[in-house]
Amino acid sequence: MCGIWALFGSDECLSVQCLSAMKIAHRGPDAFRFENVNGFTNCCFGFHRLAVVDQLYGMQPIRVKKFPYLWLCYNGEIYNFKQLQKQFGFEYQTLVDGEVILHLYNRGGIEQTASMLDGVFAFILLDTANRKVFLARDTYGVRPLFKVLTDDGFLGVCSEAKGLINLKHSTSLCPKVEPFLPGHYEVLDLKPSGKVISVELVKFHSYRDEPLHAACDTVETLPSGFDLETVKSNIRILFENGVRKRLMAHRRIGCLLSGGLDSSLVAAVLLKLMKEANINYPLQTFAIGMENSPDLLAARKVAAHIGSEHHEVIFNSEEGIQAIEEVIFSLETYDITTVRASIGMYLVSKYIRKKTDSVVIFSGEGSDELTQGYIYFHKAPSPEEAAEESERLLKELYLFDVLRADRTTAAHG
Repeated sequence: MCGIWALFGSDECLSVQCLSAMKIAHRGPDAFRFENVNGFTNCCFGFHRLAVVDQLYGMQPIRVKKFPYLWLCYNGEIYNFKQLQKQFGFEYQTLVDGEVILHLYNRGGIEQTASMLDGVFAFILLDTANRKVFLARDTYGVRPLFKVLTDDGFLGVCSEAKGLINLKHSTSLCPKVEPFLPGHYEVLDLKPSGKVISVELVKFHSYRDEPLHAACDTVETLPSGFDLETVKSNIRILFENGVRKRLMAHRRIGCLLSGGLDSSLVAAVLLKLMKEANINYPLQTFAIGMENSPDLLAARKVAAHIGSEHHEVIFNSEEGIQAIEEVIFSLETYDITTVRASIGMYLVSKYIRKKTDSVVIFSGEGSDELTQGYIYFHKAPSPEEAAEESERLLKELYLFDVLRADRTTAAHG
């Protein structure tokens, strides 16, 4: 995980503009870099690194000898980079999962690149040979991306809005900072002046459709049909694979545990798969709540059952109230439910950062939206309308639950 930032066509001195990139330094506490683009003196990349894979060659923008004209800044994890290497015979120069983006783009262009990635990602890809800039974001917007584009072609891109709000620019109006839409990629032409012009914005995947990358998935072919045992078996296979493919990190793995169904299942399966993969440190699980809260009691029970190294964070109402301002700054939203739900996650992330060496954290986000776990679903007039509501929730995940999960954890690296 990390923080990415880039400017194209800046009228102002870049060394002054770079101060804005420091507002997202919390996302990457391990290292940072600013790099100007050869031949385009008013364009640059900024990168704050949290080293999760390839600690030696993982700095960005990523450039490889084979494609000297390509520059890549990305945030996220690409789970199928090894399968794609096998399928297409790519020769990687690093162990960085994101390097596959360069090879896919060279092989088949931006549409195939975005569609073939199984993972969570937001990226900026610059092709100086063809003078193109590409932006893309994963289907559910698990990884954040914001952009600002002025009428005269100045482009700013950042993992969080705070890195773009006070950029200096010749225009008198304050340009609007907007979230980049999940499941889309954008193509922009790069002019000799370093300014850009948007050519097209394309939706490359809808969650109703099977993704293109399923063709080279490691999951066995699933039987079709809707009899109960088949459906249960398919869910189990896909769920286990969802946990397994996220074990690619080179840093210690931990898990948030509320004692509810979703996080308990993730923690139990995670522990089982870590043993199978011969990961020899104990799994740390983390629960947070007020004294004697039901979550703490339930999580304690689950942790004892699965045998994790369990940590409890207890806070009082005063500590919760004191955290509100920091939480809103991290979230960049005033949505009441999101702010309230983020207090605990923010405080438990702070604890993990200070007291442990777990860096990659699993959680149970997204399953309530997918499987209709919210209490009001029992009032759905029909299965069809329940499914429509489920789709609406998935479509808006990037504004609420995955925003909370990304920002509260990234606030503490």
